[in-house]
Amino acid sequence: MTFADQAGRARVASRALAVLNRSQKDAALHAMADALAAASEAVLAANAKDVDAARQAGTTDSLVDRLRLTASRVDGMVAGLRSLAGLPDPVGDVVRGWTNANGVRVRQVRVPLGVVGIIYEARPNVTADAAGISLKSGNAALLRGSSSALDSNRAVVTALREGLAASGLPADAVQLVEGDRSVTGEMMAARGLVDVLIPRGGAGLINAVVDGSKVPVIETGTGNCHLFVDASADHDMAIAIMLNAKVQRPSVCNALETLLVHRSAAPAFLPKALAALAEAGVTVHGTPGVQSYSAAVVPAGPDEFDDEYLSLDLACEIVGSLEEAIAHIRVHTTGHSETIITADRASAERFTAEVDAAAVLVNASSRFVDGGEFGFGAEIGISTQKLHARGPMGLIEMTSTKYIIDGDGQTRG
Repeated sequence: MTFADQAGRARVASRALAVLNRSQKDAALHAMADALAAASEAVLAANAKDVDAARQAGTTDSLVDRLRLTASRVDGMVAGLRSLAGLPDPVGDVVRGWTNANGVRVRQVRVPLGVVGIIYEARPNVTADAAGISLKSGNAALLRGSSSALDSNRAVVTALREGLAASGLPADAVQLVEGDRSVTGEMMAARGLVDVLIPRGGAGLINAVVDGSKVPVIETGTGNCHLFVDASADHDMAIAIMLNAKVQRPSVCNALETLLVHRSAAPAFLPKALAALAEAGVTVHGTPGVQSYSAAVVPAGPDEFDDEYLSLDLACEIVGSLEEAIAHIRVHTTGHSETIITADRASAERFTAEVDAAAVLVNASSRFVDGGEFGFGAEIGISTQKLHARGPMGLIEMTSTKYIIDGDGQTRG
């Protein structure tokens, strides 16, 4: 089957999804969850093949972690589908409405986007999340996963399509797009067949889709996330948040990558922080000032403040002021999540006002920047653009709107 054939089938399926009520969608989500749970062993066996192949190919540990499924992760995928069934359906919500002086009634109503193409790397759990969110928001999903997760994605999509069919909905509402790189090019050129593309992955993938697509793109971004320890910060709080943000799961986009420390806090804070990071297995890449506090700190290269490590590595620099911290972030941010630890309300307010990112946190871990933590259920990704959707993308962000105008025979003079 060609990609054009798949897109055509997705269009037909999207028309059926657009008119479903909430109970029909929720029943389908539970059926998809049931089918995925029943296929757990098959999914894990397929994933084991992908993981073995990745290791043999010399894939980094951080990418293997993104690729790997466990029984608990599959259970999480199942639970994610069920949790979506418990969330309100955004389709049909009235965003605003009014009656004009001539009696014409105007409503702006949420509607599905239509056919959504999602291009993503590794992480086969994204397959279930994306399919579930697309279905609940009334969209058909064309899922283009990476070749490294092909067996895993095939097993997951097979189960999800079985669940859709069992609930009486078109299985073509969820399709896995296979093939070589030329197929990705077809997706990016498929204006009129695909309504929107969402890339999820590293900077190379995202930039390639943004730069090369003729289809509208919702840009999800890489996460060069900063944490600034202000002069007034509680050091115990700062260390706890720093470790959570860096160590809990270092391979994800909301993990901490750069630590900035106010110069006046450095003498008391850095020795404790560097010891805690070393105990957690984190390699700190620091400027000369940071290196002076520990022989374990390795020199930071010129590009290390611009990239995601996605590993147990952390860049660190001492800054002279709040202004200098904000200036550093402006130069190096990817616009994802930026954090300040401070006891000074004025500093917090200035940081949140002047730092330009999808999420700005005060005295909290960047690991909270997540659709599930926000109460959205599973998320489709975290957008770092400024149009339509910004930050974690849940159900509402997977809709557009249309205007419905009701009259009683009025004509325009």
